[in-house]
Amino acid sequence: MSVSTLTRFEMKRILLAIALIGSVSACEKSAPKEATDEKTAPVAEAAAVKTPLELALNNLAVFKTLPDDYAAPGQTKAQEDLGRMLFYEKRISKNQDISCNSCHNLATFGVDNNPTSPGNKGVLGGRNSPTVLNAAGHLAQFWDGREPDVEAQAKGPVLNPVEMAMHDGETVVTVLKSIPGYVDAFKAAFPEAEEPITYDNFGVAVGAFERKLVTPSKWDKFLAGDHAALNETELTGLNTFVENGCVACHNGALVGGNSYQKLGAVKPWPNLKDHGRMDLTKAAKDDMVFKVPSLRNIEKTSPYFHDGSVSDLTTAITMMADHQLGKTLTPEQAKDIVAWLGALTGEVDAKYVAEPELPASGPNTPKPDPT
Repeated sequence: MSVSTLTRFEMKRILLAIALIGSVSACEKSAPKEATDEKTAPVAEAAAVKTPLELALNNLAVFKTLPDDYAAPGQTKAQEDLGRMLFYEKRISKNQDISCNSCHNLATFGVDNNPTSPGNKGVLGGRNSPTVLNAAGHLAQFWDGREPDVEAQAKGPVLNPVEMAMHDGETVVTVLKSIPGYVDAFKAAFPEAEEPITYDNFGVAVGAFERKLVTPSKWDKFLAGDHAALNETELTGLNTFVENGCVACHNGALVGGNSYQKLGAVKPWPNLKDHGRMDLTKAAKDDMVFKVPSLRNIEKTSPYFHDGSVSDLTTAITMMADHQLGKTLTPEQAKDIVAWLGALTGEVDAKYVAEPELPASGPNTPKPDPT
């Protein structure tokens, strides 16, 4: 049959068949390409996976390095030296057996490692004594933030009847004026003051000393660009910490210390006896609200929380994830976070915090009052 004798209908059928054959052929030719894509997809995926270091470098925006110190304008070495002596001075307690260092031991990272600290006649305080290291950088002082700075904070425990139990500020001044060495030291620290020895100047001097209790660590080296400062486990712990939302409260140079938060934000806290800032402000919104602690040196400052109820850091981490974030961390995740928190343990200047020789009592220096 010649092409000329084909009907129009038959011609359409032939052209359709040729088109179908071409489509099949095209699909067959493209099949190997699809197979190749399937084989190369895992390679592309692997190339997109980031290392712990790469992830960590993307998680640093909420953190800062520690400053060299938190010195106040006009602060002098004479004030710091006087503040160091006063920090170790027991004669400014009622029974002359307690100093600032008793509860904030500078030999053990600024804490006494007790749930709550014994004060006058051994009576225990109501809250855990937080570290004084880096404390000058906090937004406020004490768990409830009742004092604005370390100068004001220094004056509180001395007059607290459960702590150092001195009757009033004038009683403290009387003791200091009876010690000749302190008369000279206050004159050197406050040379322009008509009356150098005052209770306010006591606070200024102790505060001046505490403002240089800054503890840089290898974490700061990492933040400053030394990417070899942290090992892979520590990097993984940092990433786990960030990815689980812990940085909502623990951020900045101190990894905390810069906000107030409700304890038990998602799940009620086990101990509801202490109402936190509500006892101070009387506002219902402040019930169970506390200042967020800094995580600097946290592995050295147990026990944890305002009541000192938890001594194990892993337990503290898992509790916070549960009660604050509504998350359950795996043992491996908690272990990694503990490793990273260890990188926040800093260096204490041993010479700066060494106990100084204190001036001798004068003939009129009051005797201990054990009552």
